[in-house]
Amino acid sequence: MLIQACLNGARDAREHPALPRSPDELARDAAACVAAGARSLHVHPRDGDGAESLEPEVVEAAVAAIRRAARGVELTISTGLWIADGDPEARAALVRSWTVLPDACSVNVAEPGWRELIRLLAERGVAVEAGLWSHDGAVAFAASGLEDRCLRALVEPQEREPGAAMVTAAAIDGVLAEVGVPLPRLHHGYDTATWYVLDAAVPAGRDIRIGFEDTLTLPEGARAPDNAALVACARDRYA
Repeated sequence: MLIQACLNGARDAREHPALPRSPDELARDAAACVAAGARSLHVHPRDGDGAESLEPEVVEAAVAAIRRAARGVELTISTGLWIADGDPEARAALVRSWTVLPDACSVNVAEPGWRELIRLLAERGVAVEAGLWSHDGAVAFAASGLEDRCLRALVEPQEREPGAAMVTAAAIDGVLAEVGVPLPRLHHGYDTATWYVLDAAVPAGRDIRIGFEDTLTLPEGARAPDNAALVACARDRYA
């Protein structure tokens, strides 16, 4: 089972004092998470003001710092359309301008321009994590014929209510199984649904993601001190 650590996401720094934003903070957190058991890292690079950014210099700084701190560990970054102000063409232009490349990028199938972005990343030699938010998203992805350009499928229900999130995750899994999409599947949830989604995914043999992007709390509800504590908890809980 692969544990991916998602270090920051779109969260505001006010949500947790240990939320990493700068390249140095991301690097320190990455090293701590790898020591705790993570074998993949997912980040949202931030500019000097702490805002999410896909600008080449911002991506380069984050990728370079993390690679120095966690050599050889898979590094993925978000291409969430909101980071490019909702403009698919602007997002694509930014990706074309990158001078330092991550190992992979997540691409949300629910967003406009996702097919073109998958093709662009593949042309640049960057693997893709296909983000599937719903049954319909899984159907669209399965029909796209783009699975051969992807590293894995992210099963990521958006519901915060645990029961609803688990139903959505199972529906996404069911589509991929029915169509025969051969990609590894990584499951994760958000906020109150996080640990429920993981508890259901692990017995099914799925990979998982954990970190401040997804939740700030441990399974019993206590506030996690940092990302490494969440990774260590997942490691021990599912060992």
